[in-house]
Amino acid sequence: MNVIGGGHASRDVTNAVGYRTTVKALASAQKVAAPGAPPYSIYINRRAGRYLAAVCHSAGLNPNIVSVISAAFTFTGIGFLAFGDLSWSLGVAVWLCLAVGYAFDSADGQVARLRGGGSLAGEWLDHVVDSAKVSSLHLAVLVAAYRGFDLPHPGWMLVPLAFCIVAAVSFFSMILNDHLKEIHSLKTGTVLLSGSGSKLKSFLLLPTDYGFLCLLFLLLGAPDFFFILYTLVFVANLGHLLLASAKWFRDMGRLDTNSTTRGGTDDRSDQVPVTGGQHS
Repeated sequence: MNVIGGGHASRDVTNAVGYRTTVKALASAQKVAAPGAPPYSIYINRRAGRYLAAVCHSAGLNPNIVSVISAAFTFTGIGFLAFGDLSWSLGVAVWLCLAVGYAFDSADGQVARLRGGGSLAGEWLDHVVDSAKVSSLHLAVLVAAYRGFDLPHPGWMLVPLAFCIVAAVSFFSMILNDHLKEIHSLKTGTVLLSGSGSKLKSFLLLPTDYGFLCLLFLLLGAPDFFFILYTLVFVANLGHLLLASAKWFRDMGRLDTNSTTRGGTDDRSDQVPVTGGQHS
């Protein structure tokens, strides 16, 4: 009996050491955040994802399974939001599901790095789940508003519809930015440098942070107050999209000029500074 117990204790110690080693390895291999990336995604969600990734890796889960777990939590929360009865407990349930889903969304890429890199299929799955999430979340707010919000005028229900459009366009624009920059690098051999960022810029972008949006749902027990804050966050996201779109368009114009000037030569020592479009 003592031998068996000792074996269990030894395995527990080994597992604990392995877990801590994995967490440290993930921290040292963490990809660099985009300039001015919003703080929740970087300082809270990425760290939470690191611990989940270490657990998932120890359990032998591959990145695609982690993505499916993320989707299960996220869409459970979206379902609660759309069809649940408004209350403080519903707000906690919605926030918890969305926040855990978001943490697993960070974990899938970290698990992929632990396994030596991701796959095209995994990248496809991750982006498709994200694109469904950013749109359906605001449609769930629309359903909740129709079912239980006491809005002064039906026109206010256009806010979640407009937010859905802003979220979808923002997500697509950031993915397209990365795709076009990668094509430019392959064609010209240039290396695109990330622009500068600051902590002030990071906190100014807090309303555009998905993690911050998730926190708002804790206020579902006070639907009027929730909808006021939700509308303000929508306005902030719309303003950011308009300003960022103008900048991203100028960035692409500079890349076009650089491409024309170089004539497709392959000098990989060249570097073109272009600020990143992604938050995280």
